Amino acid sequence: MKVFVTGATGYIGGSVAAKLMANGHQVIGLTRTDEGAARLKEIGVEPVVGSLTSLELLAETARRVDAVVNAANSDDPYVVESILPALEGTGKSYIQTSGSSIIADRAAGEPSDLVFHEDTPWEPLPERRGRQAVDRLVLSYGQRGVRSVVIRPSLIYGRGLGLHKDSVQVPRMLALAQEKKKALHIGRGLNIWSNVHIEDVVDLYLLALEKAPAGSLFYVENGECNMRAIAEAISRLLGWGGKTESWPMEEALRAWGPAAYATYASNSRVSALKARKMLDWQPRMGPLLEDIEHGSYRAALKG
Repeated sequence: MKVFVTGATGYIGGSVAAKLMANGHQVIGLTRTDEGAARLKEIGVEPVVGSLTSLELLAETARRVDAVVNAANSDDPYVVESILPALEGTGKSYIQTSGSSIIADRAAGEPSDLVFHEDTPWEPLPERRGRQAVDRLVLSYGQRGVRSVVIRPSLIYGRGLGLHKDSVQVPRMLALAQEKKKALHIGRGLNIWSNVHIEDVVDLYLLALEKAPAGSLFYVENGECNMRAIAEAISRLLGWGGKTESWPMEEALRAWGPAAYATYASNSRVSALKARKMLDWQPRMGPLLEDIEHGSYRAALKG
């Protein structure tokens, strides 16, 4: 199978591309620069140089492959509006990378009991409404001759399989701790996020390419913990014995902008029961806190 992967030099897209090639598939990867193209060539990916606004290039490339994985920008409508019409009526597969932050709240570090399934109704925060519209557009093409799938990973951790090795949330919290010389969480840090290892995420992508029904949506998680627990694990990793401190919401907003509210101080609890049942997805990697203290993050720190 030949697969077009946007974001092929990134964390998720690069990991998906690496696993596809390891399984004998051909990969065409979108990159913005000649430097990125050279790096993709080195690992066996056929590069296409362009951006998510290179609309004709995106459509043309989609027409000459068997499947498309968009892992470049969950909120960008232009890529889906260019690729999906090119695939209409072909029966080809299209996977859209979304994320569980689409259902995040503004809890300021307080916990929530609400766990979301794929059919749970909700009203997204204003900053996530664009992503909701993109996801709905992708799913609608399941009725227009495209095997369209939306995947919403939760907080992803672990070392990437492709060119880009680092996720977003945990490395950012680790860098903050190193900068401030103390492990921090916003407010009480009791807000909870589901989480999943990058290798388990990649396994689900390949299963979705193989057998997900048209117009299907999947959350991806293999456990959950609150942000204070993550900060405590970082503290132990750095030799501080698990000691943490509260980071005031106002200070976090000045430093990190809206992400402080909608990610690091929010709740995002989801269930991947549908993926387990429908796709026979069976996560195999260890839990987040163990990976922080004894796995890839410790190894990266030593490296």
